Parts: sequence; structure tokens; C-alpha cells
Amino acid sequence: MNALKITMLCFITIGLFLIFVHEMSEMAAAEVSQSGMAMDSVAKGKAFFNNPALGSSTNANSCNTCHPDGRGLEKAGEKKEFHIMGKKQESIEEAVNICIEMPLQGKALDPEGEDMANIVTYIKSLKK
Repeated sequence: MNALKITMLCFITIGLFLIFVHEMSEMAAAEVSQSGMAMDSVAKGKAFFNNPALGSSTNANSCNTCHPDGRGLEKAGEKKEFHIMGKKQESIEEAVNICIEMPLQGKALDPEGEDMANIVTYIKSLKK
């Protein structure tokens, strides 16, 4: 009888262990997927940052013209308020749009749009 109980306990323990391993692997896969999506967003944001056609710009400048490799923006992702070209912006999205409209002479992006989200993700990735 004791051998039967020990065998059953072993099977139950192994079963619980397998369930645990399966749950952990699903959680790890979800984390990899999310970090992959974040990396994809950073790459897209960097591409927009370097694109002179951003916001249908009417000149040959890009964000990178004034901020080579993101220089000067390392703390922008942490700021709640910006002062650019004599105007106050209350979000990073407003600050990005001021730069698109003024120096790039383009049209503002949708603050809630995917392009803006990608640029903001890239800028936030510059923190040191």
C-alpha cells in the first residue's frame, strides 16, 4: 500500500511540475513577444526620426538633422513639459509635432497614431 501511495504522489508531483513548466514557458513567450514588439516600435520610430519625409516635410530635414543620433533627447521621455521655439508643450507628442511643423515644415502627426507612438518609443529608448 505504501508503494502505491508513493507512486501516486510521484505522478501527482510530476504532473504539477509539468503544468508549472508549461505556464512558465507561456509567460516567457509572452514577454519575448512584448519585448520584440517594443523593439519593432523602436526600430520604426528610429526610421521615422531619420526620414526627411516625416509629416510630409517640405524640406530635406529630419529629426536627426537637429538631434544627430538622438543627442539632446536623452531625458525627453521623462519630461512632462517642454519649451520649444518660444512655445510651451505639455506632452512629448506636442513637442514632436512642434518640431515637425516648424523646423521640418511638415504636418503634425496624430498624437494618438501609431507613427507618433513609434517615434515616442524611440525617443524614450534614448535615455541613459
